[in-house]
Amino acid sequence: MLLIASANGAVGMAAGWAILQADGTALDAVEAATRKVEDNPKDHSVGYGGYPNLLGEVELDASIMEGATLRAGAVGALRGFRHPISVARQVLEQLPHVLLVGEGAARFATELGMQPENLLTPPAEQAWRAGLAGRLPEEFRDAQGQIMERMLARATRLATDPERVAGTVNFIAQDAAGHIASAVSTSGWAWKYPGRLGDSPIIGAGNYADDRYGAAACTGWGELAIRASTARSVVMYLQHGYALEDACRAAFRDLGALGLPPEHCLMSLIALDRHGQHCAVSTAPGRTYVYQAQGMASHAELPRLVAEV
Repeated sequence: MLLIASANGAVGMAAGWAILQADGTALDAVEAATRKVEDNPKDHSVGYGGYPNLLGEVELDASIMEGATLRAGAVGALRGFRHPISVARQVLEQLPHVLLVGEGAARFATELGMQPENLLTPPAEQAWRAGLAGRLPEEFRDAQGQIMERMLARATRLATDPERVAGTVNFIAQDAAGHIASAVSTSGWAWKYPGRLGDSPIIGAGNYADDRYGAAACTGWGELAIRASTARSVVMYLQHGYALEDACRAAFRDLGALGLPPEHCLMSLIALDRHGQHCAVSTAPGRTYVYQAQGMASHAELPRLVAEV
């Protein structure tokens, strides 16, 4: 049994590990672990308390995938519900679809009996207002200081805070039966254009799991992972016989084909293979991830490998 996560997933490790220890499924474990992070108002990259879009609206994305069957569920631009991972799980379980977005995702959450709430916490709202005040010229605002709608496209580029672009939580689990599941949840790019989807709800881009080979889940500049199908690429390289670390590095090298300066290719991922070997890589030094395996009393933190693009 194994559970790995991005560093901010530490708050959910105990919940996920308890399920695995009780012979629960990997799918249940990654959902339960992710919910704990979505509940954490101090994590402004996920769930309740996440940083909002340019208009001050919190929009959440999530996906979950079962490696035994390749079933997947995802939601994007979900407003008013703090547990997008559970909505995504029910898309997987109940619908013939993979991805619901916007009003459709919110409608489905309501049908599931989830209660809507305001997800914008005072600290996140304060950061949003400070971010706009510090980056947008007065010409972008009306008399009340609000962004003029006709300026949204231009304002998105100016208001983006590069230090808050890449927050996401990832979990990958392998249960006692050897089955693999992965989950990703995020509030996305801070101050993003309304309706923007990154890689987190896109199966193959930010999330992919296949019992036959392994799994990977990404965080970073989501548009790049979408263009390069980064999570699926890791699994594809495993399928072609690469060792796990080599598979991750090869997927990162593929980002170089996107034509951007390497310093602009912000990307991190966690991954495991079907044998239970795990690793995490990043384009930035000093990043970490967490893991727990059989025989460990609690999770431990390890450095990520630094990979070149």
